[in-house]
Amino acid sequence: MKASLGGMRFARLLATAAAGAMLVAGAVPAMAQENVDSRLKKVEAEVRALQRKVFPGPDGKFFEPEISATPTPSSVPGQPATTPVTDLLTRMDAVEAQMAKLTAQIELNTNRIDQLEAKLGGGLPPAAAAPTASTTPAGESAQPAAQSNLNAMSGGASAGPAPTAPAAKPVETKPAPPSSSRLAAVQAIVKPQTDDPGDDEYVYGYRLWDAKFYPEAEQQLKLFLEKYPKHRRASWGRNLLGRAYLDDGNPGEAAKWFLQNYQTDKRGERAPDSLLYLAVAMKQMKDTKRACIALAEFSETYATEAAGRLESLYNSTRNGLNCS
Repeated sequence: MKASLGGMRFARLLATAAAGAMLVAGAVPAMAQENVDSRLKKVEAEVRALQRKVFPGPDGKFFEPEISATPTPSSVPGQPATTPVTDLLTRMDAVEAQMAKLTAQIELNTNRIDQLEAKLGGGLPPAAAAPTASTTPAGESAQPAAQSNLNAMSGGASAGPAPTAPAAKPVETKPAPPSSSRLAAVQAIVKPQTDDPGDDEYVYGYRLWDAKFYPEAEQQLKLFLEKYPKHRRASWGRNLLGRAYLDDGNPGEAAKWFLQNYQTDKRGERAPDSLLYLAVAMKQMKDTKRACIALAEFSETYATEAAGRLESLYNSTRNGLNCS
């Protein structure tokens, strides 16, 4: 951008020099006026180019040049309305006025650029220069913002408001590479190939989880949810991803996916499971208060499941909890 500004300054110097030449040429005999006029047109063209560079329109188009090629000078009593010399002088006045405006704009832009470069050169505070340790890891931007509390989930349950959610277990930056035997066992699990590729991705994740290859299942289910977020199996995928983390000994990460699945679609096919397993995760983390909130919400929102399909898990989760 500095090179562009330098080019504008150079063009301004050329235009100013040409303007001085035009003023001198205005006093020469009429035979030189044709040459003066052509040179002045060149100067005006250069100024129009600067106008288009410095003053673009808000819609991406350029403003019309502000210099008129045929200005109308004020007439002097007793003299012709215009003469070739007065035309040149009037046009030169317009050129000089516009050059002054362009020069001011260029200087303003130069000052702004210098200030920006000063900030980028080391003036930023440390907090803006690098993320903090609590920054959400890459690939987890889809996690629910409400994971820090369960107030949005309680929905009027008698257990009252919930405290702030605990931080998830830190993710290892350099996990140990899998053994050759594990790789062979994972490769032995067949990925289905049907006319529904989204369902194939989910089923493959389920097979990995069912074989207790939890890290591989987590990776596969995240891939499924990333590629097919609106698939009919999305509720199943988020819930199973939480189950994989829970079975992998990471209840904090599991809780985030259970809560996200419940809040994303409370009528989803696995939303009741996620809410109940959220209570399981809280119980494992010894967070009795939030476990009770999740159980109260589950029994109120999904009474049919609490007395039917999920009754056994509901009762076992309640055991050992002193929910008021």
